[in-house]
Amino acid sequence: MTAALRLEGVVKSYGARRALDGLSFEVPTGTLCGLIGPNGAGKTTTFSVISGFLPADAGVVDVLGAGPYDPWTMKGRVGVLPQDAALPERHTPRELLVHLARLQGLTASQAARDADQRLAEVDLGDRADARIGSLSHGMRRRVAVATALLGDPALVLLDEPTAGLDPVQARRVRALLASLRGARTVVVSSHNLLELEALCDWVVLVDAGRCTGQGTLASVTGQGEVLVWTLSAPVAASAIEDALPGCRVAVEGVTLRVGVPVDADVDAVTVGVMGALAREGVGLVAMRRGMSLEDRVVGA
Repeated sequence: MTAALRLEGVVKSYGARRALDGLSFEVPTGTLCGLIGPNGAGKTTTFSVISGFLPADAGVVDVLGAGPYDPWTMKGRVGVLPQDAALPERHTPRELLVHLARLQGLTASQAARDADQRLAEVDLGDRADARIGSLSHGMRRRVAVATALLGDPALVLLDEPTAGLDPVQARRVRALLASLRGARTVVVSSHNLLELEALCDWVVLVDAGRCTGQGTLASVTGQGEVLVWTLSAPVAASAIEDALPGCRVAVEGVTLRVGVPVDADVDAVTVGVMGALAREGVGLVAMRRGMSLEDRVVGA
């Protein structure tokens, strides 16, 4: 696994309070990664350390295999969207994006083309020459997303990119980010776990400045280890256990969870569950592999 981003034992303190307490994780190149944790977990500080806004007090920060971020040697290789990005209200989106693209190392003509492309991607081509101060909150947020994508950076850090967007525009931004998979490494920090579950293929869980879990979405949510069934009526766990020797069975109301051994044939387990339900006269409403990301994060 080639890591686009690697933190090892990173410490960052604000006075007596440790925001990052030996934080260690990796993000594979080309993945869409969700950085997940409660308020105060250290996510914003993590982004600040990765992007060079804050120095780490201790530990290793390796960005794109080149060590800590250096604005002189890594110009244009990292794009960042802070959670509370403030935009200059008297300028237009096009003016702002052209200026930032030039700072990323693009020529004047390249910057103009890139600015127009990014504004089109966030559905703001028709507002390119409007004053930013005249734009709605959602439009400003989309301008901010566009700034993080200028110059085709290899690593993109996005803090709550869809916050404040209406459902249509949030969906469009998610589709835009999904289109980057494989071409860039994208790390998204968000409290919208349903959104991250639909978008990401790698997740990093952070709490109290430490990594509490990381890996593919499938491994973190147990998609190869847990089957979850929604039933038309409750069923006794014993009726399922008899059909699935070696599996862990739990029933809560109309939710059936089956823990599958690593070497088990998932298809055979599915057939066994269906047969047991048929014998009990209970119908199947839905099935999913693994727990939801929300259940994994809150420990349900």
